[in-house]
Amino acid sequence: MVKMESTEEQDRKLVLEFCHLLEKSKQLFNGLRDLPQYGHRQWQAYFGRTFDVYTKLWKFQQQHRMVLDSKYGLKRWQIGEIASKIGQLYYHYYLRTSETNYLNEAYQFYAAIRGRAYYSRAAKEDRPDLMVKKLRYYARFIVVCLLLKKMKLVRELVTELEKQIQEYTNTYEPEDHLEWSLVLEEIKGFIKAEAAVAVLHADSNPIILSHRLSPLTTPPCERSPHMTLSLQEILIVGSACEQAKFSELTMDMFRMLQTLEREPTESATNPLSMAHGLHGHDASPAASRIPPYGVPGSKGYQENGRHFRDNPHKYLLYKPSISQLMVFLASGVRELPLGGALLLYMSADGCFSTTKHPEDFGYELGGVATCAKRDSVDGGGLSCRGKSYKENHCLYPGDLYPFTRRPMFIVIDSDNSFVFQHIPRYFGQPLVVLMSPQDVPSAFQADVQHHGSLFTLFLHSPLTALCYICNVGDVPIHHWERCQTYVDRFITEASRLVTRCRMDEIEQGIGCIDSSYVQFFGDDFLRTLILRFVFCDVVLRLHRGFRGRHMRPRCEPQLPASELLEHPSLSHIVFQLASALDVRGHFSEGPECD
Repeated sequence: MVKMESTEEQDRKLVLEFCHLLEKSKQLFNGLRDLPQYGHRQWQAYFGRTFDVYTKLWKFQQQHRMVLDSKYGLKRWQIGEIASKIGQLYYHYYLRTSETNYLNEAYQFYAAIRGRAYYSRAAKEDRPDLMVKKLRYYARFIVVCLLLKKMKLVRELVTELEKQIQEYTNTYEPEDHLEWSLVLEEIKGFIKAEAAVAVLHADSNPIILSHRLSPLTTPPCERSPHMTLSLQEILIVGSACEQAKFSELTMDMFRMLQTLEREPTESATNPLSMAHGLHGHDASPAASRIPPYGVPGSKGYQENGRHFRDNPHKYLLYKPSISQLMVFLASGVRELPLGGALLLYMSADGCFSTTKHPEDFGYELGGVATCAKRDSVDGGGLSCRGKSYKENHCLYPGDLYPFTRRPMFIVIDSDNSFVFQHIPRYFGQPLVVLMSPQDVPSAFQADVQHHGSLFTLFLHSPLTALCYICNVGDVPIHHWERCQTYVDRFITEASRLVTRCRMDEIEQGIGCIDSSYVQFFGDDFLRTLILRFVFCDVVLRLHRGFRGRHMRPRCEPQLPASELLEHPSLSHIVFQLASALDVRGHFSEGPECD
């Protein structure tokens, strides 16, 4: 009898310990939303404590499952909720660090929830809030799968989500059913827009290609001592009004964030994942193990006393206010290590000026919209295209002047992009501005406005963009790979020409390429953007449909024309590529291609 009482007491203590860990985990998780989104060191310790508590909670519920089932009444959906929170932690840790391996960790936990059907009885609990948790889990899982390019699974999840929304609506007739219907339509539209060009197997099934940087896709470079800078901080801003989006990711943001990441690698085993038959890397991100510019199991490294990450750190901002954008820019500049550079990418609608004779290029030529909001004073709405915005919702070139105290690389994708070509270098730091065409042929305007910018598509996947402007909707994989070799040849040749321009400048004293490009050229990501910009410029220059200077991109400082942009060797490769795709008729007269 005494022994039985002792066992009951032990069981009671186990239940109390579980309740304590559960409550502590919820408090820490809820506290994450109060952490500053910018900066690095302010949040790492808190994330570390949160991961540690969830690690203990996860192991505890496994080790004492029988007691918790009988004495606490632990349900499968509660286990699923814990796993879902851990998946969210890993996803947000990915957002904070930009390390793509943490996407794999989030995926492992989300996939386990689905595979073990933790939420399978949620509808039988007669609790609408539980059904909402299940729907949110599906939405988050879809985002992670999109970022990992698991498109087959995405489509399966969308089908399941649609059924769950229907069941939720029929059972509870909730007030938020229209919101969930909108979520469903958003993701369907996003998937459709994302597939700009289909690459097909021999059996005509589509192949999903990744466009993250890998050793095979990194442009070659003959390095020199002048290539001194490394991309360390990135702001990706999406404010285009009518562009396909999902979960505060516009299509342009989605493409650019992948362009600025390396391909995830296979990693070691994470004990948190391993405990449930999951696989990942050894990572409970405790603060004591996080180097300033690395991650647990870090690939971050030190070179000459400076910290570097495998991927540059990114901020993703969807339609931010101008004050938010300024805060994140300032934080990014402040966090730059010695030898680091900051990249600002903006996909936004233009704010147009009515000033006929501007004297101040910083503010009187207009800019780009950070967000479009209704103004209650005039009672009207703000048009997204071709109209003036209230100036407090506009980023002007002059707003960026203070941040050019540090090396800065700017990409503006807008119908008012060219106003950013006049940013002065007051502080003598490296500065490059890549600007999209301000217009596209009328045949593409409607699709580009919704499906994502053509310029960003060129920076993301040059071959996809070329196929798109030549009305090539699908390409067999063997043909795609053959055409990709031409793109690779172009990039290699363009890289050689850039390096040769620099050597000519040194030997002959001719300034044919600005030193900013050379300093940025040593970074894999920035070199990729520069060379894909060159590809975009050459292709649009030769394409019959893109006539007029406003339909081609610009850059500041200007890249040399005869030595690079109009070089015969680059034009010849484009003509060869066009012939390989059987779209030679879309391009101006040039040399015959074999």
